[in-house]
Amino acid sequence: MQRLQEDLQSPCTEEVAVFHAFSRIVSEARSAFVVLDTAPTGHAMLLMDATGAYHRQVTREFEGRGTSHFVTPLMRLQDAAYTQIILVTRPEVTPVSQAAALQDDLRRASIEPYAWVLNKSVLAAGTRDPLLAARLVGERQQMERMAAGLAQRVFTLPWLTVPPTGLAEWSKLVVKPSHTGTTRV
Repeated sequence: MQRLQEDLQSPCTEEVAVFHAFSRIVSEARSAFVVLDTAPTGHAMLLMDATGAYHRQVTREFEGRGTSHFVTPLMRLQDAAYTQIILVTRPEVTPVSQAAALQDDLRRASIEPYAWVLNKSVLAAGTRDPLLAARLVGERQQMERMAAGLAQRVFTLPWLTVPPTGLAEWSKLVVKPSHTGTTRV
């Protein structure tokens, strides 16, 4: 009983449980639309590392066994037909830099983000208020940074005083792509 108690109190037990839950959610995407909302922090990368370690372990176990077919969570995340990673950030230096670092980590794992979403853009809201001039310049710089190759697709959500609720409100945000390669959503 004491051995079981020690095993359950191990920090590894929690990591294994989180990984199994993550794997279950990833596999649910075969029949449903799944959203995993994670901050670009060390915790998300630890989960990706665990996914990679599991993939390597399964690959070693099945190596040399003939035609055994297996699919690991990492393989599902790497499959662009199965998974579309969307990085959501604010058009500010620190959040864009954090999202860029996350994108680099994903790319090291052979996972290519599908798109970026710039959320709460004051520039996209159409303000011309002189008090916000510095903010608008900063947003333009981040948008230019993304257009210069940081992101393949960019969708921009304007700063709204009231969040959209329901399909009708969200539909009002959708417009055609602009000439700069970004799309206002």
